[in-house]
Amino acid sequence: MPVMTPLAITAYTATTALGCGREAQLDALRHARSGLRPNDFGNRALPCWIGRVDGVEDSALATGHAAWDCRNNRLAWLGLRQDGFLDRVRIARERYGADRMALILGTSTASIGATEEAYRRLDAAGEFAHDPRHPEVHAPHSLAAFVAAALSLEGPCMTISTACSSSAKVFASAERMLRLGLIDAAVVGGVDTLCDSVLFGFNALELISTAPCRPFDATRNGISIGEAAGFALLERLAAAPEAPRLLGYGEASDAHHMSTPHPQGLGAELALRDALTRAGLAAEQVDYINLHGTASLKNDEVEAALIERTFPAATRVSSTKGYTGHTLGAAGIVEATIALLAIEHGFIPGNLGGSTPDPVCGPQFAWRNELQRVDVALSNSFGFGGNNACLVFARAGFSA
Repeated sequence: MPVMTPLAITAYTATTALGCGREAQLDALRHARSGLRPNDFGNRALPCWIGRVDGVEDSALATGHAAWDCRNNRLAWLGLRQDGFLDRVRIARERYGADRMALILGTSTASIGATEEAYRRLDAAGEFAHDPRHPEVHAPHSLAAFVAAALSLEGPCMTISTACSSSAKVFASAERMLRLGLIDAAVVGGVDTLCDSVLFGFNALELISTAPCRPFDATRNGISIGEAAGFALLERLAAAPEAPRLLGYGEASDAHHMSTPHPQGLGAELALRDALTRAGLAAEQVDYINLHGTASLKNDEVEAALIERTFPAATRVSSTKGYTGHTLGAAGIVEATIALLAIEHGFIPGNLGGSTPDPVCGPQFAWRNELQRVDVALSNSFGFGGNNACLVFARAGFSA
């Protein structure tokens, strides 16, 4: 496999339960402050903890886009208006042309919360009431269609829905389009909001913890669901040689089980090794890995074993889902943002919630915050059905 030509990440942002924008994420991580809180979502709140974003209900959509109004798209619009991201997209659009920019977004539930609400309000004839009758909302492509309209983008527009790896795999699709000359820049990202289908669905699988999640803790007993929006702008390196870089990515589908990882982490390992090969790196060159680390029993066990057998003790690793909760289809972009913050600020976020480390965890784990230079950071995203992805980022000027 040839080494990938790096891409410049010229803008990035995230909005989670920790707050809006990169500074809010960084401040919470530095102070080990979780965004999880007792569940206050929905009419029949489950006894669990969630990572809810404040202000979504009060965030109106851009003027002229009322047909796409739903909670998921409101969160998307809230997330787009952080860290000067709209201005950076506008500049790129003026440079390349709207038809030469792709939009590739990941989501696992799209706007299903709006469809749930519409079914709760069926009229006497069994039809949707008047105000939820917006076909643009009740579709898996609602998120990407809305964002394309809001950003005035006319190039390729794609929705990726591969469970929890969705908004990691968007980087891979963007790289392929750029390499083939189909586009000159890409907006990538992901959005997922809380909804009953997710909360009650994971509860039915007996994967929800009634306490804040504890990734890689010996007493962990399940996940905490969160919501988030995140976006990044990718361009060829010549456009911004001073920007952080996407060095590589790896993808694999082990198809072992619908909701349980391969017991030896086969798909995860294939994705990880694919990413390192494409980036032209050895495992020893990786400084930090943001782990998938959901706090489910099997996921953490398999991922910890993979880290132990692949990386030296000096490589630092942690899960940040104790801060944000598991944001599902948005997890890839949120944790890519955290990996980029680690590079930018020389900061390793601690593995919040892991007060009693599982014995399977090796010396690579950063249980508390650490300060050190980070040249290369990875982000793991392992989804249901064995949809695995790994991303490799590096600081500007880094050379393997």
